[in-house]
Amino acid sequence: MPQRVLLILHIALAALIAAVAPAAAAAPLTITQALSVNSNDSRFPDGAVARPVALPDDWAQTRPRHDGSVWYRVAFDAPVSPASDELLAMYVDRVCSNFEVQLNGQRIYSGGRMQEPVTRNCRTPQLVTLPAALLKAQDNVLDLRVVGAALQQVSARQRAGGLSELRIARQSELAGDYAWRLFWNVTAVQISAATLLVLGCLMLGLYGMNRSERYLLHFGAMLMGWALLSAHVWWRDTPFDTASFELAACSAVAPVVASIVLFLLSHAAIRSRAVAATLAAQCLLLPLSLYLAGPNRSFVLAGVWYSLLALEVLGAAALHLAATWKARRGQFRGSLLIACAAGVALLIEMAVQHQLLPPPPVPVLQFTAPLLFLVIGWRLMRVFAHALEAAEAGHSTLEQRVKEITAEIERNYAHLSELRVEQVTEKERKRIAGDLHDDLGAKLLTIVHTSESERISTLAREALEEMRLSVRGLTGKPVRLADALADWRAETVSRLGQANIEADWRGPAEEIEHLLPARAYVQTTRILREAVSNIIKHSGASHCKVRSTVGARDFGMLVQDNGKGIPMELDGKLDRGHGMSSMKHRAKQLQGQCLVESGPGYGTVIRLTLPL
Repeated sequence: MPQRVLLILHIALAALIAAVAPAAAAAPLTITQALSVNSNDSRFPDGAVARPVALPDDWAQTRPRHDGSVWYRVAFDAPVSPASDELLAMYVDRVCSNFEVQLNGQRIYSGGRMQEPVTRNCRTPQLVTLPAALLKAQDNVLDLRVVGAALQQVSARQRAGGLSELRIARQSELAGDYAWRLFWNVTAVQISAATLLVLGCLMLGLYGMNRSERYLLHFGAMLMGWALLSAHVWWRDTPFDTASFELAACSAVAPVVASIVLFLLSHAAIRSRAVAATLAAQCLLLPLSLYLAGPNRSFVLAGVWYSLLALEVLGAAALHLAATWKARRGQFRGSLLIACAAGVALLIEMAVQHQLLPPPPVPVLQFTAPLLFLVIGWRLMRVFAHALEAAEAGHSTLEQRVKEITAEIERNYAHLSELRVEQVTEKERKRIAGDLHDDLGAKLLTIVHTSESERISTLAREALEEMRLSVRGLTGKPVRLADALADWRAETVSRLGQANIEADWRGPAEEIEHLLPARAYVQTTRILREAVSNIIKHSGASHCKVRSTVGARDFGMLVQDNGKGIPMELDGKLDRGHGMSSMKHRAKQLQGQCLVESGPGYGTVIRLTLPL
């Protein structure tokens, strides 16, 4: 009887609210009151004493330590006529862990398994269609059976048993809220997990390419660990019962935190085997302590561990900031902002777990952490890209340097080869010169002194002089240019004087310190002799002018006579007569040039230019 009275009062209260609401026939119905009974029966226990509860109902407040099933009963009038074409639906923002729905005594919905291992819908909103065939215009009864765990048996408050307020309206009106909540609670988590998995694989690949950067290994492990840890949000039908699931979920946090700490320390170039060993031991101690404490102490012990792990992360972040300030001050501002955002997210999460703050619409840490990871990954990728560009630039520079060194080696080798050839050539020259001097020179000298013919003796003397000049070209040392000019002047003036030709020789007035190679001396001597011989034999000149000039890199000689010049029949064919071809050839061998200018009646000009 008391149960029926309470039900009648509840129905009357719902009808009164519907009557006074504006546009009640079409407005969404929000149910914030229900009757509840702790029972594992398959139907609402009509004979049990039900008590009114406010929705949302947090089991940690209304039924501490209760673990199992709770029945909720609500009565409502249809917001629209059941005969309407519009489908009605009930939207449940949160039910933990799972529930089933009965409308007017008929089961119309189940969220999954209602026995262990129970389906976990704590983060999944529910949209339940209310069949029009079962709806009545008034006095509809909804029975909801919720299966959940006590707060003491879970490692996070978000997974404790409870039921949010209920909203009944047209299905089209509720679909938007349902899709929005489903996206942020489940789909966004899946997207971020997939993104972190890809980024984690990329970081591990980069570590494989550069084993010296161990922070890439820790960062990749951290990303993949967080992605796997977030599976508890969207993995509804796990093969584990509540105790095993909570043990695994809480234990998985330790390796992720260890990766975060090792990443921060290694990126700051801080290495400590003691810290690494402590973190490894912590990954074993956390699940062991939870197992030994038992399921009914999971929340308290997990809170202690979470606090310790949060302090470890904050401490590692502080060391990282200090190292960044010293070594990479340009990156300090970004690192500080990331650390502050992470610290605020951790503090909000800890405050929610200890009921210092109400639960936010979207879990702060669940979304802040992936965003921060992506920002850190982007910064690392940018640093890696810059390092890669620098390495490529260094590689290009190294290749260029190798090419330069190779070219230099080749030049040196060619130079050595040339030196070797020159050494061999010089040796052969000395041998030939020795043979000429010892053999031919001795014979010519004998002819000079023993011949009874003056003509033969003169020819032998001239041949001996040419031979000595050739030997000097083969084996002689460099000659001072001033001495060479003096020798050429003496010989030229003497020969021209003997031919009754006036000689006008003028050379540089200043002191000349240049040296002339022996070969250049010999070839220049022969060019000058040939020019003087042509003047004496062919020009018919009475005057000859010789000028010598010395520059920074070359010296020149000009030989000009006032003779009859070269005949017209040889015009354009100067190289074919008077030894002109040999003169030009000798000059060309010395990297110089010999130019001849002549015309009938105008004399002849020979311009010789040779490099020093």
